[in-house]
Amino acid sequence: MQGNGEQQPAKGTLSRRTFLATGSAALSALSLTRNSEGQMTQAKTEPWGRILNGRVAVVTGAARGIGRSAAVALAHCGAHVVGIDICAVVDPRSGVEPATRAELDQTGEMVKSEGVEWRSLVLDQRDLPALRRAAEKINVEFGHIDILFANAGIQAFRPLLQMEDADWHIQIDVNLTGTANAVRAFAPYMVQQEHGRIIMTTSTQGRHGTLNGSAYSASKWGIIGLMKSAAMELGRHGVTVNCLVPGLIDTPLTRHEERYEQALQVAGRTPTGDKAVDEEAARKVLQNKSILGVPWIDPAEMAPVVVFLASDAARMVSGATYDVTGGDSANNV
Repeated sequence: MQGNGEQQPAKGTLSRRTFLATGSAALSALSLTRNSEGQMTQAKTEPWGRILNGRVAVVTGAARGIGRSAAVALAHCGAHVVGIDICAVVDPRSGVEPATRAELDQTGEMVKSEGVEWRSLVLDQRDLPALRRAAEKINVEFGHIDILFANAGIQAFRPLLQMEDADWHIQIDVNLTGTANAVRAFAPYMVQQEHGRIIMTTSTQGRHGTLNGSAYSASKWGIIGLMKSAAMELGRHGVTVNCLVPGLIDTPLTRHEERYEQALQVAGRTPTGDKAVDEEAARKVLQNKSILGVPWIDPAEMAPVVVFLASDAARMVSGATYDVTGGDSANNV
């Protein structure tokens, strides 16, 4: 199907009045409210919600967490969404519970409830030919690809000197090479139309070292270099490239025993091996360490930044990093 939204503006022709109005809309499109449990949740606001009307967004790692929140936010703002996830075990030695097809389908139901089109693909972003076939299919069906949120990633902890080769390569291949693969697959269609928005998910742990997390930090630090280089190459084609830098997010990636143990070890404490006990201890440690007093950030907090970077309000923003870390960024040099 062809996108039924507005025609993309010619490069450099957006009026100042339209630009300022779109900027206000981007910042107003999503608000955050607290639910009955005190957690931050996304709230819709009208009439600002359709600033991405008719555009096509591809979101990797869409089954849950940041990917799901971003997919729903982009849909609320009028974008059709294609959600990609591997929905399978990637690292058998990681303590992270893998995403499932049912979770990806649930994201799809949330997206479709916003009145836009949804497509889902189960594939491994380490497989560049599969990504390229997906990009071609999406472009044929919708007629254009406007936004790529390259968000998928994994994390595991191993001391550097105790790593097996797979411990290093899985994280580098999924996080860094996989993100580059997504750009290589989808960006050519943006170049052809002289317009596009690419947002990559790095991490606050890509800003500093991580105890027993050298592979993860290296991969996420590398994504920042990848983003800046891609911004230089693609800017002349009207394509912006930026990074979202999340802190510790309340997702399965951070809510498991291995991650609790790591947080306690950083604080000089000894884990007990009891998940409930270590979770509570880690909560206290992380909350005390957090500048804003939040141990884990709700993934919905990431969505407004993704929407902004995907919008025309960010047309002059490229090669930049946007930190949403609960204050952890204050520790960076």
